[in-house]
Amino acid sequence: MTFSIKWVMLLALTLPLTLAAQTQSPEVLTLPAPLVKDHHGTFNGKSLSYRSVVEAFTLTPLPGNPLTLISSSYLVGNNPQRPVLFAFNGGPISPSVYLHMLALGPKRLAIPDDLHADPASFQLTDNPDSPLDKADLVFYDPAGTGYSHFDAPAKSAEYFGNTNDAKAFVAFMHAWLQRHQRSSSPVYILGESYGTMRAAAVAQQLSAEAQPVDLKGIYLFGQALNIVETAQRPANIMTYVVSLKTLAALAWYHGKVAHNGRSFKAFMDEVGQFAEGDYLKVLLAGNRASAAENQAVADRLAALTGVPAKVQQQYHLRMSKNQFRVELLKADNLILGASDGRYTAKPERAGDVPDGSATIYPAIFNAFASYKQTMLGINSDAPYVVSSPVSSLAQWDWGSKAGPFGNWPYAEGISAALTRFPAMQLVLGVGYYDTLTTTGATEYLLQQNDWPASRVHLHYYAGGHMAYTVAANLQQFSTDLRQWLSK
Repeated sequence: MTFSIKWVMLLALTLPLTLAAQTQSPEVLTLPAPLVKDHHGTFNGKSLSYRSVVEAFTLTPLPGNPLTLISSSYLVGNNPQRPVLFAFNGGPISPSVYLHMLALGPKRLAIPDDLHADPASFQLTDNPDSPLDKADLVFYDPAGTGYSHFDAPAKSAEYFGNTNDAKAFVAFMHAWLQRHQRSSSPVYILGESYGTMRAAAVAQQLSAEAQPVDLKGIYLFGQALNIVETAQRPANIMTYVVSLKTLAALAWYHGKVAHNGRSFKAFMDEVGQFAEGDYLKVLLAGNRASAAENQAVADRLAALTGVPAKVQQQYHLRMSKNQFRVELLKADNLILGASDGRYTAKPERAGDVPDGSATIYPAIFNAFASYKQTMLGINSDAPYVVSSPVSSLAQWDWGSKAGPFGNWPYAEGISAALTRFPAMQLVLGVGYYDTLTTTGATEYLLQQNDWPASRVHLHYYAGGHMAYTVAANLQQFSTDLRQWLSK
């Protein structure tokens, strides 16, 4: 299967482009009343009774452009002071099925650590790592995804932009809190991939409200706030500096660099020092660098990334993440996965750059097809849309200021929220093997923003873009979530 790498790299999508931009079916789920089911489970060792609630909210975030947003929630009791965690995935505009079915929900699709396992063998199991013992969970599907839909399809494109997309979520969040009489509850927001941009825009809008919610925390998983500066402009040398740790981590994982008695952490520290030192210096020097300096850096890159110095020179010491995916295992005719570089795939034809990690997506969608009936009580044949209604980059208003010197100030929303909500805790999580949103880019984001260190927490996971597909990572992620939800 072939994917558009330009699309995937920019948007950090968690689904293949070949699924995107399907025409929305005219058949939609109608819910005259919420679907409520009672359940029992054990989470973090605690036995709990809880209920699932699937419900529709018809809202008009933009004048004359109504939406019907259908969410799935899991609630324990009726405590108005219990935290509420709102979670959504990326896109722009994709459903929350990934966080729902792989990480946060009361049941999860267990993906084996064996990367070659048949996806048809994946099993739906109880999820004791779900943070339901700490917070009620609300999974948000933007209009055009899941069961949510545009009530004025001809005007749907008005929501195709960072600001208006966030307005839709803010309207939904207020409506959910009001309906459930939870307006005083501590609110936590978790966004993944493009969802981190949505979270930042939401934070900006909540910060400007006269009577804001009690925003206690934002979790950015696989953050994309600085993706323009760090991933998408080939002439920007910082692209290569901040990507080097990811390339080196993948070389380490695939056995292409010598460990030499080093721990992985020590190796990452070594790579970071080189990236910010000699590598940056030579890239900055450009044609002023001597042949000897270029060769020394090429040799060092080879030792850290497993790609020979000769090849490094052919790329002028500027090998992109996508080029690295092709080069590392080229002798074996294998290409690394984009969202999770642990996976590999053979190209079907010359020029193909497949993402082997995408093999898990059909299993996720198939699992939800049965889960929606057994757990959520949805018996309708209306499709749960896993594609994005956005079919091209040009369709989306990224919120940049006009002109050739435009700025993409996505992090400003986080800054505003940290100021407006003095108790708010910011958490960032990133996978070492994620070539879409990298560890180096996340570190760079923190270094370039004057956020209070005591309220900002960074967690690394030995996985890809959805690092929680690894059971050990999910356990650590859940521990990190519980600490965050307890602050």
